[in-house]
Amino acid sequence: MGRANSLSIQAVDPAAHPSFVGEVSGVDLTQPLTPDEAAAIEAGMDDYGVLVFHEQRFTDEQQVAFSRNFGEIEHAVGSNVTKLSERRLGTDIADISNLDQNNQLFARDDRRRMFNLGNQLWHSDSSFRAISAKFSLLSARQIPSSGGNTEFADMRAAYDALDDATKAEIEDLVTEHSLLYSRGLLGFSDFTEEERVMFTPVRHRLVRTHSVTGRKSLFLSSHAGSILGWPVPEARAFLRDLVEHATQPKFRHAHAWRQWDLVMWDNRQTMHRARRYPETTEVRDMRRTTVAGTHPTVEQAQAA
Repeated sequence: MGRANSLSIQAVDPAAHPSFVGEVSGVDLTQPLTPDEAAAIEAGMDDYGVLVFHEQRFTDEQQVAFSRNFGEIEHAVGSNVTKLSERRLGTDIADISNLDQNNQLFARDDRRRMFNLGNQLWHSDSSFRAISAKFSLLSARQIPSSGGNTEFADMRAAYDALDDATKAEIEDLVTEHSLLYSRGLLGFSDFTEEERVMFTPVRHRLVRTHSVTGRKSLFLSSHAGSILGWPVPEARAFLRDLVEHATQPKFRHAHAWRQWDLVMWDNRQTMHRARRYPETTEVRDMRRTTVAGTHPTVEQAQAA
């Protein structure tokens, strides 16, 4: 009983963001959670969108077990250009590092590194899938001496701040998301035919309503490259305007990593991006589990 009572959540920056990004204390995530602890963390995610836990010395197996408290694990395949034979980690873990299968730093011109640079763009994890992700859980196993922060943007607050005319305009809009588009923004177009098929665009609503809180949020991502029924140049200009609006400093929080931090975020209510670090000379070993979503944001008959 005492374990559940010791868990507490406080806003990281209550002055700037009283309801965005919470810090959790009083719980050891490497051990099985009580039902009360799991429920408190899920409720914290609904309220804050992002939760930070310090000193969580996970093994991969413990991280997967903790993640399963919140839903099914999304397999980390079909989301990059790394072949199965080149994987460093199991398929339940997304490898958000600069290491190859032999634990060596990627060369600067390694194709896998070029593709992974897309993580520095604002995005929502797995919005390129027909059923997008619910939660992401990123564990810092080894961090560089400088850089490598992760920035988060509150898409609920960004929606709330829109004028009524824009809210009415976007209410029923549907966008198309693909890794082909986000990587193309960086000039990466070196895709095989198999990869082009794997990254076929999928459709998502531009405005989402949270199933528990009822709050509306923008569903934006660098993967979003078109709006159904709109000319592509107009759609991309409009989406760029929305991203600029949603990532203003007043809607953002930057997390400076410590080793053994675990940060969870709700992909339905936030965007995030990684920041640069000396990745050709220093290791940044980050491992992400992803809790799968349960249903498409719109009917996806053409994309399924």
